[in-house]
Amino acid sequence: MSMATLQINVVPRRMLTKAEAAHHCGRSVRRFEIECPSSPVEFPNGDRRWDVQDLDRWLDSLKAGHADHDADSIVGKLA
Repeated sequence: MSMATLQINVVPRRMLTKAEAAHHCGRSVRRFEIECPSSPVEFPNGDRRWDVQDLDRWLDSLKAGHADHDADSIVGKLA
């Protein structure tokens, strides 16, 4: 029986769609829209993408207890 070696290189993407960003954060898209303070980057063609580094900073702030949870911020996102 012969053996083979398989090498897989995965290059993570930095910019994510809204659905991918929500999944990255472990949230539904609806909860992500309400809770996430990070703004998307708008590309010249109109595509909007969320930066993984911004999302990770937000998640780190939640762990550290410094997240922006004030009522005005949340209500503003619902409008």
